[in-house]
Amino acid sequence: MMRRLKPINFAHAGSDTMHSLRWGLVAASVLILGIVCGSRGLKDFDPALVSYAGASVFAAFGIGYRNAMWLRRPPTRLYWFRSWQIFLQPRQLPANLAHLARILWNNIVLQRFIERRSKMRWTAHWFLAWGCLLAAAVTFPLSFGWLRFETARDNQQIYRTFVFGIHVASFRLDSILAPLAFNILDLCSVMVLIGVFVAMWRRGNDRGVMSVQQFSNDLLPLIMLFAISITGLFLTASTHLMRGSHYVFLSQLHAVTVIFTLLYLPFGKFFHIFQRPAQLGIDFYKQAGVENGQAQCVRCRQPFASQLQVGDLKSVQMALGIRYQMEDGTHYQDICPQCRRKNLALTQDALWRTTAAEVERLAGVK
Repeated sequence: MMRRLKPINFAHAGSDTMHSLRWGLVAASVLILGIVCGSRGLKDFDPALVSYAGASVFAAFGIGYRNAMWLRRPPTRLYWFRSWQIFLQPRQLPANLAHLARILWNNIVLQRFIERRSKMRWTAHWFLAWGCLLAAAVTFPLSFGWLRFETARDNQQIYRTFVFGIHVASFRLDSILAPLAFNILDLCSVMVLIGVFVAMWRRGNDRGVMSVQQFSNDLLPLIMLFAISITGLFLTASTHLMRGSHYVFLSQLHAVTVIFTLLYLPFGKFFHIFQRPAQLGIDFYKQAGVENGQAQCVRCRQPFASQLQVGDLKSVQMALGIRYQMEDGTHYQDICPQCRRKNLALTQDALWRTTAAEVERLAGVK
């Protein structure tokens, strides 16, 4: 049995907007400090990339703001802090770490939670996710001055890699690693384009998807990813196939697509990138619920949910001002769904009978 978990505090100090604004400013400030420190006082920072860095700072502010606003909601706040309580229990921590590794592999690396829904949907999401994640792992450190490459002073055939100003690796220009390092973003672009094409094909042929999709929430993100990827490939084509023709225009066009996407990041569908990892805590919550025992219905005495979930649901409803306490001292959440439906049917039947009797009485009076 797990030890008793502490109750979650739902009390809020100040308005939600001011609270979220402070956290947004903290996130933006931390990123600015990281850029300055990681680039050794801007020594390794490329001024040509200042627009990317500025858009990233705005995105950090938006992400911090929206996350803080998201966590102010009682249901989200409860699941967030309850998941951390369960995960960080000293006796359960080794097992929790092993379980976390498994769900990270299945849900993040392989993304099997989508594969169970549709193979085509999984294909599109896997290529989109990993194409974007790999590109971000390279693009952001380069834009912030955390990662840089330079040729060795004594040998122009050797490239040296620096992370936070520290030399971490070297490779020759004629090695296998060189084309991979120089074209990693092109590879990411191809992966993203594969995901975009598969997703667009699915959205254009699946009638169920077509009936509920929205342009701003479903199609616009794909269009933006397509624009970033194709303009990035155009830069490579201009360099290697067109002798630099129109490179300046293409670089500016690519910058516009990237900056627009960064500005959209906190407020559109891409925000689920930051919400999705939080859902991993649900696995630990369910496991804790099983270990803490099942709640029994006060009517039929049959188990129907975990005691942990029922107790937390009562707390959330109380925080939201919802009162389901009954006159006999029981709570509506202590009744199983089957008994609730039965009670509803009996109540409706009684109302119909009362209404019919009243109609007959009035008819008799007339």
